[in-house]
Amino acid sequence: MQKHSARWETIFHYFLVMIGATIVALSYNIFLLPSKLAAGGLSGVSTILFEMYQLSPALTQFIMNIPIFIIGWLTLGKDFSGKTLLGTFWVPFVIWISSDIGIQVTNPLLGAIYGGVILGAGLGIVYIGGGSTGGTAAIAQIVKKFTGISSGYSQLLVDGLVVIGSFIVFDFETTLFALMAIFITGKTIDMVQLRTSSNKLIMIITDQEEKIQDLIKNGIDRGLTKVRTVGGYSNRDKTMILCVADQREAIQLKQLLQQECPASFVIFLNASEILGRGFSLDKYYGQNL
Repeated sequence: MQKHSARWETIFHYFLVMIGATIVALSYNIFLLPSKLAAGGLSGVSTILFEMYQLSPALTQFIMNIPIFIIGWLTLGKDFSGKTLLGTFWVPFVIWISSDIGIQVTNPLLGAIYGGVILGAGLGIVYIGGGSTGGTAAIAQIVKKFTGISSGYSQLLVDGLVVIGSFIVFDFETTLFALMAIFITGKTIDMVQLRTSSNKLIMIITDQEEKIQDLIKNGIDRGLTKVRTVGGYSNRDKTMILCVADQREAIQLKQLLQQECPASFVIFLNASEILGRGFSLDKYYGQNL
């Protein structure tokens, strides 16, 4: 019975990845490409190359994702599952079959707002399904593995290069609209995934203290505080782990906890203002990026 339930859950997750990736592709063809918004990621790169050389965005993304996926599979192993493979190549496939969709928004303001919202919703659904659309998110993971730079910094550096390319190819106003789209996308992902604000106070009550401590330190590169507690129902000694993280890291930790420690009791709370190392101060002593 449990195997049957697990099989249907896996199928449902693959279905979510396909739905989310389809929404991501449609947001690109309807809003981002016609508005010339290089809103980060490989989609932004393909927008720039289309503007410069009229290269097919679908073909460009497909070709660029092949070496990224292979390198990611070899270096990151289990982090690149079948759902990641599906999301990575389903997006360019849908971009290709919907290239003549006939509905296009060329106004950059509307493209940034609605494109950002729909793109964020699609990515959020993909992440709920435990998948990924590859691209610069995968590059950021690879950069982190080989350089030790945190996930947030890695993603910022990679997407920053795309924005710089946008500024060179397009005008300054278009680049600003692209930055707006990136911001809106991030906020929408947050709403779909956690339905709360960007910074999170994460409370984890568990008897797997060492395992979760390792997930936080190595998985999202954050500090933590441990509080000794007693379970009110079981009357057993437990540990409450407190961790503060940004949106991307909170989503990543949520997925890690669901995979590795599903029995732990976890609470995500809004953290309206955070002062200290990693938030109001640089994350690492003496590191300037």
